Amino acid sequence: MPILRYSPNELNKLPSEPGIYKYYNQENILIYVGKAKNIKKRVSSYFSKSSNANRKTLKLVNEIFEIEFTIAASEFDALLLENNLIKENQPKYNILLKDDKTFPYICILRERFPRIISTRKYNPKKGEYFGPYSSVVAMNNVLELISKLYTIRTCKFNLSESNINKGNFKVCLEYHIKNCKGPCEGLQTENEYLHDIAEARNILTADTNKVRAIYKEKMNSHAQEHAFELAQEYKERIDLLDKYQNKNIVVNTKISDTDVFTILSDSDFAYVNYLRIKNGNIIFTRSVEIKKKLEETEGYILSQIVYEMRLQSKSESTTIYCNVDINFPSEDVRCLIPKIGDKRKLIDMSLKNAFHFKKEKQNEKERLRQRSNEAVKQLQRDLKLINPPNHIECFDNSNILGTNPVSAMVCFKRGKPSKKDYRHYKIKTVEGPDDFASMYEVVYRRYKRLIDEEKNLPNLILIDGGKGQLSSAVKALKDLTIYGKIPIAGIAKRLEEIYVPDDHLPIHINKKSPSLKLIQQLRDEAHRFAINFHRKLRSNNSFKTELENINGIGKTTANKLLKHFKSLKKIKEANVQEIVIAIGSSKAKILSEYLSQKKES
Repeated sequence: MPILRYSPNELNKLPSEPGIYKYYNQENILIYVGKAKNIKKRVSSYFSKSSNANRKTLKLVNEIFEIEFTIAASEFDALLLENNLIKENQPKYNILLKDDKTFPYICILRERFPRIISTRKYNPKKGEYFGPYSSVVAMNNVLELISKLYTIRTCKFNLSESNINKGNFKVCLEYHIKNCKGPCEGLQTENEYLHDIAEARNILTADTNKVRAIYKEKMNSHAQEHAFELAQEYKERIDLLDKYQNKNIVVNTKISDTDVFTILSDSDFAYVNYLRIKNGNIIFTRSVEIKKKLEETEGYILSQIVYEMRLQSKSESTTIYCNVDINFPSEDVRCLIPKIGDKRKLIDMSLKNAFHFKKEKQNEKERLRQRSNEAVKQLQRDLKLINPPNHIECFDNSNILGTNPVSAMVCFKRGKPSKKDYRHYKIKTVEGPDDFASMYEVVYRRYKRLIDEEKNLPNLILIDGGKGQLSSAVKALKDLTIYGKIPIAGIAKRLEEIYVPDDHLPIHINKKSPSLKLIQQLRDEAHRFAINFHRKLRSNNSFKTELENINGIGKTTANKLLKHFKSLKKIKEANVQEIVIAIGSSKAKILSEYLSQKKES
């Protein structure tokens, strides 16, 4: 059964239940995913209030061609579904939290005489994980404390009872310098070792007070028995705990297992700081920058981000403190805005971190802008251009083994990539692998279109290739009668050599010059863009040929599939209902069975 979609004129058919809604444009591209307590009411608000909406929201509304919805059991279930869909599809109007960063953990491995290790891979089957830590430095501080307090082994031996009894292992240097008590030779019992692990676990859960109380009791006990050396040993351990505690930011110890979120914003970006509090200690902190897509309010942005950041930090806290009102649809979690006391001080601390992060990001952007401007000015001097090349376009060809010849153009504006202006081209008029003719075709097509559409021409054209490709590009410009109006140059294989028309001697650019780095970035980006397009085309073509060989799927159906889904990956990921929409139920069944058999084989 095909998935039902509705036009903006059919809002009365939407349900008044919690769930998610998806907006598609005329090209069948998902452009926005949202959650709602009442789908009908929420979706209708986009259209009924469009006259009062901001400019970006109006642009979204104007692009909506079809609406699809999924009913959820609760608003929280809708949040989970929305989050997964946004991460999977990355619609252009949804705000995104870039979560490709991996954080370090400390793990007590599930093994006899367990080791304590650091790792960035989270796999609960391997052991008990603590963290994540916001930095390697923070994690190493904990590991350093544990190594000074306890004698935990670092070797990777399999310390099974039989291996130890057979005498398979010998103590190492760690034993002789008193960092290990030699469980590998049976010099330390398993119970004694596990006692150390249990105390180390208290430190890893930020419960240092419990460890301190144990040490204090033992120190006093040894002192009363006149075992002053042992008492001194425990006093030194308490001092180590105090020193570690002083390194960490400690808040009111009564505030335990709490999340603190604050947000600041400007017209284009929002800056979010997250503090995770446990047993009075800040055990995790992270600041992120979020690009606004629809001029969203601070409350809305924070509502979208809180779930994802809590997921990353493995937080199960039932209390969230914020500086703005948010909608976190879970009955198990309270969201509060503290006004006074230590809880308000936490908000102020988090806001201070958010402010410094915002300032740092703005300064970084200003430095990058100045660096880009300097590279553009230097390139103008190196190539002796009349005007600064604020708009540069670079072309590259790709035809591995002579198949599927393609070309790509990348565009940099003010020294930075302008990805919305990138273009790729299928070669239409050239038979076989002919780089010169291919370059002529794409350069001619590119600037013929810009002229016809009366759009601005670039300040500089770069051709990735030798003199032959450069000559072909020059001929295309001459045929368009714009040669001489746009500077053009070719990038030699040796990057420090740049060729310009009518000059047999290359221009040599200093290897340390920012302009050479800019040219290298342009060339590499053009090459990457061309290669990726070429691979995609080859993959699609081979799959298309494969499809045409399936009994019941012909050339027309294969073309429909690729036109509808745009890529092989999306065809393989599509469900039966989506395939039905593209090619009908009977052929969808044939294709689904074929893909299922292919997966099994």
